[in-house]
Amino acid sequence: MTLDVLHLTQELIRCPSVTPNDAGCLDIIEGYLKPLGFVCHRLPFGKGDPKATDNLYARWGNSGPNFCFAGHTDVVPVGDADRWSVDPFGAVKEGRLYGRGTVDMKGAIAAFISAVTDVIQNHQPTYSFSLLLTSDEEGPATFGTKKVIEWLKARGEIIDACLVGEPTNPQVFGEMVKIGRRGSLNTKVTVVGKQGHVAYPHFALNPIPALLGYLRQLLEKPLDQGNDHFMASNLEVTSIDVGNPVTNVIPNQATARFNIRFNSLHTGQSLVDHLETVKETVKQSYSPDLQWTLEPNISGESFISNHQGLQQALVQAIQTVTGLTTKLDTTGGTSDARFLKDICPVIEFGLISDQAHQIDEYLSIDDLISLTAVYKHILCQDFLGA
Repeated sequence: MTLDVLHLTQELIRCPSVTPNDAGCLDIIEGYLKPLGFVCHRLPFGKGDPKATDNLYARWGNSGPNFCFAGHTDVVPVGDADRWSVDPFGAVKEGRLYGRGTVDMKGAIAAFISAVTDVIQNHQPTYSFSLLLTSDEEGPATFGTKKVIEWLKARGEIIDACLVGEPTNPQVFGEMVKIGRRGSLNTKVTVVGKQGHVAYPHFALNPIPALLGYLRQLLEKPLDQGNDHFMASNLEVTSIDVGNPVTNVIPNQATARFNIRFNSLHTGQSLVDHLETVKETVKQSYSPDLQWTLEPNISGESFISNHQGLQQALVQAIQTVTGLTTKLDTTGGTSDARFLKDICPVIEFGLISDQAHQIDEYLSIDDLISLTAVYKHILCQDFLGA
């Protein structure tokens, strides 16, 4: 039996699975996997919490290394639906397949299921295969992949290598593979002073100059120059807020938020320590009556995966299907690979990323077919020494 990858992708897109709602995607996927012999475990976590998440871990076979495909069925909101030229969940096919989640990343899920179906039915696999799917990757990632990994550890389940199907190619299918990711640190800094009239500043204490001084100190010196695998770390201020709608009042407090995407020259904690050190230095230049609060949140550490067999298998598969020599890269945002790297070598490859989260998101049907072929070539290679 040949699995129609386009039809399966359309089925998944028709599920309005905005984070953390799976909206039936995992039921559809189970319906394809169980007849192949996959043992499926539905893993709902966070019952009663608004962020409660349904997850799926499915495994075929018990002998040989366990090669896992990881991904997410959830999608970001459609945004302004009136700006879409098609139904965002209609899975409209016009030489392209339109719909929210086509490239990020329901197409990749369908491609892997199609590839593994072909390999199980028509070849003699030397591996075990598994899928780890969550419905909260686009959200806070509280009850998704992290919790599934805890469940795997508790039952002694081992994953030997993992492929994450995130869209990795900037513009041309096959041009880029992700072998690592930068870390991400989000921070909120609040400076509290004393509200007062702008005409009588001696009766007030303005927190804004101190906050700006802190941000200036952080921005004026680069964190690093990058290294062989990573671009330079960067700090981006994302908001400065005082909540002041008038012009004649000195505000009581000022708040800023910023994000640091950092490379392997740092850890999240080393950067938190740096932020604290700069804060203490800047405080000395301003009134001791100002109150400072830093609220850092490390959402992922920088990492790189150096599993040569996994890398070579993917590079060879892409070369065979597309004729391209792919680039091994670490740019871009975070993904659930930041959790999976703690238990196994992990690599990422999927569709073209420029349509992710866009109005009228779409994938090229030719790219979807090529992705299925790449995944099939990987599954047929003995890169784990089975």
